Order: sequence, then structure tokens, then C-alpha cells
Amino acid sequence: MSAKMKTPGVYIQELDAFGNSVVPIPTAVPVFIGYTQNTSHNGTSLLNMAFRLSSLTDFLTVFGEDPPRTKFDIVSTTTDPDFTTANSQGYNLNPTTALFKLHAAMKLFYANGGTDCFVMSIGDYTSLLDKTKFTNAIDLLKNETEPTALVIPDAVIFDDQSAYDIANKMINHCAETKDKVSILDIPNGFEDLQQNPNCIDSFRNGVGGIMSSSNSYAAAYYPWLHTSIYQFSDISYDHLTESALSVLIDLLNQEFPVSALNQESGMAILIANLTNTGAQETSRNEAHVVLSNQSATYKLVLEVIQKKLNLLPPSAAMAGIYTAVDNNEGVWKAPANVAVQSVVKPAVNIDHDTQQDLNVPINGKSVCAIRTFPGHGTLVWGARTLDGNSNDFRYINVRRSLIYIEQSVKDACKAYVFASNDANTWTQVQSMIENFLTGLWRQGGLVGPKPADAFSVSVGLGTTMTVQDITNGIMRISLAVALSRPAEFIVISFEQQMQRT
Repeated sequence: MSAKMKTPGVYIQELDAFGNSVVPIPTAVPVFIGYTQNTSHNGTSLLNMAFRLSSLTDFLTVFGEDPPRTKFDIVSTTTDPDFTTANSQGYNLNPTTALFKLHAAMKLFYANGGTDCFVMSIGDYTSLLDKTKFTNAIDLLKNETEPTALVIPDAVIFDDQSAYDIANKMINHCAETKDKVSILDIPNGFEDLQQNPNCIDSFRNGVGGIMSSSNSYAAAYYPWLHTSIYQFSDISYDHLTESALSVLIDLLNQEFPVSALNQESGMAILIANLTNTGAQETSRNEAHVVLSNQSATYKLVLEVIQKKLNLLPPSAAMAGIYTAVDNNEGVWKAPANVAVQSVVKPAVNIDHDTQQDLNVPINGKSVCAIRTFPGHGTLVWGARTLDGNSNDFRYINVRRSLIYIEQSVKDACKAYVFASNDANTWTQVQSMIENFLTGLWRQGGLVGPKPADAFSVSVGLGTTMTVQDITNGIMRISLAVALSRPAEFIVISFEQQMQRT
């Protein structure tokens, strides 16, 4: 409406040169749920609150720098030992406390290109494992509109059924909100597939959304990864229980027998200081440093602990890869054929034949493989959703691209709530969405030689609405988009050509 002019003079009126536009939503903002060192920051509780972070430094500052101090027992065994002493006696190191994953997972996330994310703490390292805490935390995410991926590395700590219950809750939540995807881990995903039943079969039997179409909102990755997150210097006697220290002193005395100890009394003192929980910390630390360098047994025990702590599920790494691929190329690019960083090797070597069942199973629950290729390192070698039989949402980049379009257009159309449901508004809405999709087509997110082949937008009386719709205050908008699908199978044909004179 023009300004009222009552006094003679010159008036300036600025007119909008551009109409409303679709503002693209962020595409890779994962939310992590799990146990942290700190559950408060600056006097404010962090429990069950999605706290936004922008870097690993932020995470360590807010949620604590210390990793969980997992304790291990040393137990003799005759089958599949973790390490063997000089006299051929085998031993296993068994965790006596929960192997919390979130702290290491955050480091893996940022090592693979992660940026902005949310972390929701459900307890500290002294908390008891409780499946309900995870499912309740997922319900709280219904009020969070920014996260676009859901990751729970700590879910695999539970026995299989509890882990599957959490995974199903994740899938159904994402399918209900339609604004994020779940990145799932395989419980016991460090096992090979020779067992019956194996971890993949158990996962497929235990996981699935309320509707089969819900499975397109999730992607699962196998196997777990041997990482380099924890260095040897991060491991010490603090990871051993008192009973384990008692076993260790026997092993050290075998390595340095009495006759040798009489000649090197300093070693006897070091061993006594290390295993004496009442000794001063400086004395124990000194013993730890010397034995780390001079005792093959002690070093071997610490290396086994390091290996066990570095065995991590891949979901956090994949969340970082999603972010890196989105930032470098776009959400429409499949997050595959990408090297995984801070990884020594996969826990299980997968070959071409093994991946066939992972990729194209009869029940359609595809699992994406992570494989090692000579000269290329450890690569993500799959981009399928858990709904692998779907023609529409077989690929994770297709599902995520559609979420990106849906949520961006949805937010932009809020500007027209209560606007006149007439031809003028329809034209503005159609133009706004077409401009957005044209930009997406130019970036390569939609396929087609020209925009008309890549998408169509319809809105109006007689095309998407009836008179009854208008009477009821309903504006219907119809979009059709041609999304980019990955070249998953490349077939190269060769034939000999006859020699010509």
C-alpha cells in the first residue's frame, strides 16, 4: 500500500526487485547421542540437550577431554588368545567396564571432514547402560529442526536385541520427521561372515522400519574399522584392573626372573611400583615409561588394549564423509569411492564375491561395504540405503537429495501461509521454486539437458487444486524432479577387431 501523502513534496518509495526465494537448508549436520565425560558446562546441565558444536576443540572443551577409562582383566586362554607369552601361554584382555564409543567417534568424525554437528549427552562414564535413555533422547529430537543425520555409535555396546531396538527407533524417527537419515552400525561388525548366523544376517533379521519404505531413511556400513585414534602414549596401567595387575606382575617376573632381578634390582622396584596401587603416581608413571621401553610383555599388553580401543564402528567416519562430500561436491553426490581417514584397515577384508550379498540381498536390506584396495587405501564401496529393492530410494544420495529439496521448499513456502490463495500467489510460489530447482540443476544436482527435462512445478486451480481445496484453504504444489543416481555398475565391452590390410 502506498504511503499517505498529505504534504506537497517528493517522496521515495523502494520496491522489492526480487520476490521470496528458497533458502537451501544445511545438508550434513549430524546429531550424536551417547555418553560423555561432562554432563554440564558453565553450570548448565547438558543432559538430553542437543548442543551445537563446530570443531573437535568445542567438543573437548564442552564435553571433556578425557576418554573413558575402560578397565581390562587379563585371563588365560587356550583358544584364540589376544597375546601369547614366551612360554606359549595365551591370554585374553576382557573389558570389565563399558567400551563407550562417543569420545573416539567424535575424533573420527572430524578426521573425516566433519564440521558443524550436535551432541546430546545421556550420561557420564559412570552411568549404567540404559536403552531407554537412547530412545527417549531420540524422541526429544522431534523439536530439533537443524540436524540432518542421526548417529549413535554407543548403540553397539548393548547386546544385539537392544542395539536393534535402538536402530529401529532411529529409522522410524527419521521416517516420521522426514528431515534426516540414520547412519547405522552393525553390532559385532568386527566379525567375519563365516559364522552361522553371522552378524549381517542377525542385523537384517533384527532391523527394519514400521513400513518397508521407512528403511530408505537409513544406511548401514560394514565392517568396523581398526583406527589410529588412540596412540600408544594414551594407554597405561590405568586400563588394568587390580586382578589384571596381579597377573601382569607374574608375567613380568617370568620375563625378568629372580636371578636377573638380583643383578638388576631397579627392575624389581619398577615392577613393584607399577603394580602397587598404593604407590605414588610419579613412581608408577616412571615404572610405566621404563617398562614400556624395556619389557616386551608389558608393551604387548598395552598394544592389545590400544587395538581394542581403536576398533570402532564406522558411523561417525561416514557422518564426516557425508559432510566432506556435501561441501566439496553436493548432497546429490554419492558418498562412496572415498577414502576413510585415520583408519589402519577394516576389521574384515571383503572381496568381490563377499560383497554381492551385502549389496543386493534377496530381502533388500543392503549393507554398504568398506573395503581395502591396493594403492588406494580403505574406501567406502557402497551407497545404498537399507531399502535396496526400492527403485525410488535405493541410493542414499537420492534420499538425502530429496530431503534437501523437500525441507528447503517447505521452509520457503511458510512465507505464503495465510496469503491469498489466488493466481498471483500461485505464480510467485511457482517462480520461487523453479528458480531454486534451476540453480540446483546448474550445479549438477538434477539431470537433464535443460531445466524442463530436469524438473517441473505445478500449482493452480485445475492443475493441482479444485474449488473445494481453495474453499478449504488448501494450496497444493506438485513437484517432479529427476535426481542424480550413481554409476554403481560400469560395464566395459571389449572385442577384437579383425586386422585390415
